[in-house]
Amino acid sequence: MTFALSVKSLLRLEDVHPDLVRVIKRAIRTSPTDFVVVEGLRTVERQKQLVAAGASKTMKSRHITGHAVDLAPYVNGAVHWDWPLFYPLAKAVKAAAVTEGVQIEWGGDWRTFKDGPHWQLPWAVYP
Repeated sequence: MTFALSVKSLLRLEDVHPDLVRVIKRAIRTSPTDFVVVEGLRTVERQKQLVAAGASKTMKSRHITGHAVDLAPYVNGAVHWDWPLFYPLAKAVKAAAVTEGVQIEWGGDWRTFKDGPHWQLPWAVYP
């Protein structure tokens, strides 16, 4: 089955770096799991809220500059946060990044504060 991004997900990709948008649009076509864009560009105020709530650890989030997105598996009409569902999604996004020639980082690969929904363009390549 081939999936497509919803209108809401596409709206959440507005003002996100075009290289990252290309990766996400390719990934949805090849992912074995449907997914949604939970968040793209973030305001400083929103980031402060997330840090205060413990959902983020930094005010230097790539979301603030449009260099990051959060994705979540969408199964049976609902967003799911179960870690096993993120792995097939991660495989699809990583493969899409290779195909598009875009370097990307997944929060699920981080050693501390693993962040399964988080995808970002690396600082070294996209300062």
